[in-house]
Amino acid sequence: MTDLALLVLRVVTGGLLVGHGAQKLFGAFGGSGLGGTASWLESMGLRPGFLWATMAGLGELGGGLLTVLGLGGPLGSIVTGTSMKMATFKAHSGKPIWATAGGAELPMVNSAVGTALMLTGPGRYSLDRLFRIKVPWWLTALVSLGAGVTLVVGLLMEPDEAEEAAAADGEAA
Repeated sequence: MTDLALLVLRVVTGGLLVGHGAQKLFGAFGGSGLGGTASWLESMGLRPGFLWATMAGLGELGGGLLTVLGLGGPLGSIVTGTSMKMATFKAHSGKPIWATAGGAELPMVNSAVGTALMLTGPGRYSLDRLFRIKVPWWLTALVSLGAGVTLVVGLLMEPDEAEEAAAADGEAA
């Protein structure tokens, strides 16, 4: 039953993250697409917005797909977890925790699921198990380092005062 539980976690969480990435990249499922996502990320100080939007979208879509398939060991969880941590601190910071109030409830749950999957592995019902794929430790370390650096750089970027004022006016409207 544990392997079946891991499959359910992977398919549901990974599948939703694939959709979330498709919203950012392609405007699918009512998303704003790359242009809208880039503008939104720039309003939070993430410049150039197009680059950050592309990284966020690919991280969610690609990482979610790896998670669904149980392919690449922890790599999918690393990249989706990084995206969710960025969302927690950049998009939801300073708000009450609950999603109904714009808080970080959902990205925190996604991060927790990703962490659990990193610790357990994808389980028996995965492409890694089917094809006997074992991701080398150095690749996991390299992806983790890149993800960590990306997260720190993004968290250190600040919006301009004029953009903060415009964003606050937009929220008040």
